[in-house]
Amino acid sequence: MRSSSSLFFFTLAACGAQPIGSSAGDGDGDSSSTSASTDAITTGETSGGAGSSGESPTTGGSGAMSGDSSSGDIPTGTGTTDAGTTDASTTDDSTGGGAVPGAFCAPIPACDGPPPTLPGQGEESSGYSRGRDMMYIEGADQWVLAKFTKWGFPADKDIVGGTVHVFLDRGCAGDWIELGTTVTTDDGDHAIVEGVEDSGGRVYFQIPAEEALELGRHRVHLIEDEEWETADLLIDIVPKGAPFFVSDVDGTLTTSENEEAWDFLIDTIPDANPYAAEALGILASKGYRPMYITARPEWLDRRTRQFIKDRNFPRGLIHTTTVYEGANGNAAALYKSGEFDMLEQKGLVPTFLFGNKDSDALAFDNAGVQPLDHRIFFQFTDAEYGGRRIDSYEELLDEFDALPDLCK
Repeated sequence: MRSSSSLFFFTLAACGAQPIGSSAGDGDGDSSSTSASTDAITTGETSGGAGSSGESPTTGGSGAMSGDSSSGDIPTGTGTTDAGTTDASTTDDSTGGGAVPGAFCAPIPACDGPPPTLPGQGEESSGYSRGRDMMYIEGADQWVLAKFTKWGFPADKDIVGGTVHVFLDRGCAGDWIELGTTVTTDDGDHAIVEGVEDSGGRVYFQIPAEEALELGRHRVHLIEDEEWETADLLIDIVPKGAPFFVSDVDGTLTTSENEEAWDFLIDTIPDANPYAAEALGILASKGYRPMYITARPEWLDRRTRQFIKDRNFPRGLIHTTTVYEGANGNAAALYKSGEFDMLEQKGLVPTFLFGNKDSDALAFDNAGVQPLDHRIFFQFTDAEYGGRRIDSYEELLDEFDALPDLCK
């Protein structure tokens, strides 16, 4: 249990009471999962919130864009609207038909239909369990990753040995099937997968080969059948080189770096910077897939999803840190650099990056993204690496609107 006041305020400083959307939205997949039928599945109310294994992430650059690899405890630089969200039942998350493979060439599906439920399912114990969105290359191993906890904030106690039912909504079409069950881990039970270290309460479920996901966007919903905790996540399957952008959240999209900390205490969602959602929405409408990488604590996953939804940002994959405390400074730069490195190893390098701090500048330089004016900083001057400063997202609207449509 983590209940000390010092940890509480440290976590708030990292940008972090009551969970938003608390009614919804790790063992090897082959040894801890079992097949299950869909006979018992029923439909519930709309929920809130929405591979490969390896060692700890290292920093690195891209083969397609300049940037050298580096490693170590602290990364070093290389020296170089409603945004089209539509009802899932009427859209096709298609990656085909466009000039650029992997472009989002259909309106982004909402992926927010009613989740499945289990017979006798009750209310969640805490509402802080969370899934981890993932982007996989077609043909690679596909993992479902999640963290299950109970007792709420600040305890966030791991659920160890809990049985979790894994449901799939292929293509966000609203047709749920149960892939199987798995058991939540104790600390260190499972090897690192996709940079996620086993801190206990984890789900590591490998999607069976016969159920492998095809190109497109898919939704996974998980239910732990004792505390009735749930987790929701998205999985995008893309070809190498798929176009996407990545944005930080706090201070970049929210109106101040610490707004989430205070709004958390009064149970409200932060405001967004003017024109930010419109600018990113234009990029998404041009075919760029949205992704949000934040150094927030992991238990703020649901609130982060709610912010993206409530403030009309294009719905994309969301990554917080995988630790309770979140990260600041060099730790944040190391975390984000590791995220970019794992993407680069899959042949995925973002086209545009958005941040607001020196830790973002360092991570963006480690990612090797070029040209430099595609590293966009809100009200921050990147004197070290030469990224582009903007003082308002309104500056980007005409420029983004003039970009080529990747789907034509």
